[in-house]
Amino acid sequence: MLMKTIDKALLSLLVAVGLAGCSGGSESVVDSGSESGKSDPKGTIAISVLTTSNPFFNVITDHLRDEAQKHGYDVLATSGEFDVAKQQNQVKDFIVKGVTAIVLCPCESKSIGPAIKEANEAGIPVFTADIACLAPDAKVVAHVATDNLGGGREAGKGMIEALGESGGKVVILDYKSAESCLLRVQGFKEVIDGHNQANPDSKIEVVMELPGEGQKDRGYKAAEDAIQAHPDLAGIFAINDPSALGARAALEKAGKADQVKIIGFDGQPEGKQAIKEGKIYADPVQFPDQIGRKTMQTIMAYLRGEEVQPEVLIPTKLYRQSDGMADPELN
Repeated sequence: MLMKTIDKALLSLLVAVGLAGCSGGSESVVDSGSESGKSDPKGTIAISVLTTSNPFFNVITDHLRDEAQKHGYDVLATSGEFDVAKQQNQVKDFIVKGVTAIVLCPCESKSIGPAIKEANEAGIPVFTADIACLAPDAKVVAHVATDNLGGGREAGKGMIEALGESGGKVVILDYKSAESCLLRVQGFKEVIDGHNQANPDSKIEVVMELPGEGQKDRGYKAAEDAIQAHPDLAGIFAINDPSALGARAALEKAGKADQVKIIGFDGQPEGKQAIKEGKIYADPVQFPDQIGRKTMQTIMAYLRGEEVQPEVLIPTKLYRQSDGMADPELN
């Protein structure tokens, strides 16, 4: 009888140990920031970014997740990879899952509208980060982004500085599907136009606008076309680092790397390294970590019933080679 009692006690102990060993060992289906061992999450924040090929959007997601974890929320992270139809389907999936809130970095600022309307009808609040929605009938609670218009102006100042008194012909590598990039180009042109009016002897002429599409390979092809059309090209403004780096590769292949000055935009590690090495002249630097955190903080304020600002803009800072030389994070 005593042996049976001992056997039962031993069995109970082994089962308890086995259960404890399984605790927290399985991975959640949701891409989550919640800590193992805590109570069930309060809800799920879903995010779909433009692409994961640009580190900028990964930083936004990582810091949004870190902030969400502080407040007890899981994060479901996906990417449209420049495909608005794919992103629309991701939003539909978010709705089916009944997420607490949706964050979008739209693949197309207008075409994402119908998907946002579906979330509106389902009663799920939608927020945008970095890239705004331009569809007039889609409701977004708040937009958190870089001051892209101001950043474009900084890029214009950088180009004036890079070309000096000689001025010259400039090409813009744009991405017309993204509201943020439209603002960057607008700000750039404003400053260049002002410079030309005040300094006609050092005029900077925008001779072409080509679709770099925010991608390295497209930036390469656009820069190739630009230098073929304008062998005396003096400058390129690319709306982000990947397209700027693609343009730099095209210039190197054509033997024009020393002739053409590049102004990029973003200030991610690869772009900053290129600036330090003199391959890109300067970048208006964005702060995607701040965008991610501020977006989640805005969501929390909204969920608490507080009034939130419809737009939160984070200023850029022009990053030059001297900044790269002093940057401890670079090689």
